[in-house]
Amino acid sequence: MHARAVAASTTALLGTAALLLPLPPARAAADTGPHPVVVAHRGASAYAPENTLAAVDKAAALDVEWVENDVQRTRDGALVVLHDDSLQRTTDVEEVFPDRSPWKVKDFTAAEIARLDAGSWFAPAYAGTRVPTLQQFLDRMERHDQKLLLELKNPQLYPGIERETLKVLANEGWLDPGHTGGRLVVQSFSADSVRTVHALKPAVRTGFLGTPPVADLPSYASFADQINPSHGSISAPYVAAVHGFRGPHGTRMQVHTWTVNDAAAARRVAGFGVDGIITNTPDVVRDAVGG
Repeated sequence: MHARAVAASTTALLGTAALLLPLPPARAAADTGPHPVVVAHRGASAYAPENTLAAVDKAAALDVEWVENDVQRTRDGALVVLHDDSLQRTTDVEEVFPDRSPWKVKDFTAAEIARLDAGSWFAPAYAGTRVPTLQQFLDRMERHDQKLLLELKNPQLYPGIERETLKVLANEGWLDPGHTGGRLVVQSFSADSVRTVHALKPAVRTGFLGTPPVADLPSYASFADQINPSHGSISAPYVAAVHGFRGPHGTRMQVHTWTVNDAAAARRVAGFGVDGIITNTPDVVRDAVGG
């Protein structure tokens, strides 16, 4: 049996025992080792409009190193940082382009999207904030010496977005060893997309968004360095099972969980032994768990 499979089988058995005899909270927290990394979800999005340069700046002001973002593609092939596949929720697109429903990102050019206000919906103080391009986002993060957890959003809508994203990252200097060694992770809910990134640029660390069954972890370990699940879907045994594998770079697979915004939930998942916590309120989570 392959070493990874042995680790998985052993961990699964230990996980079952742990479910039957859970550790007391204090003991569980003590066994987690280092504090989990805190990742600002879409920037510090509780305090500034999500996925904007203002949210990056706010994360930097809070002294948060890691920032998560979402990348999608415009009609003319530009990569922009936006979570939804529609512009409706976080911009004034309905007012500027009232006849373009349902206002999908893929149906607008980069120049059209650059006209939109992406801040007023959040607070009047952010009126005039724009949807950044991926290049602008990377430039701002480089200015702050931050680290990036980049999500390829809805890759099924944008064939070839993996290669295009890697090209922008390369052009902006984010694929050198200094970045791929510890400042960049590319993730997606699509296993095929993550697999494609790994095949195109094996030096880039990757993450799969979701909670695959423990029995499927050996296949994920061949192309993903991280398994990044919703915080409500995990347990200490599951995290331990992921840790029982080595990813494609030969290091222990990690777990970064999302989206945790309160102290109690942060302490709970830290007790599970997660490696990172993705949060809209990075200051709250950091105060709760350290790191």
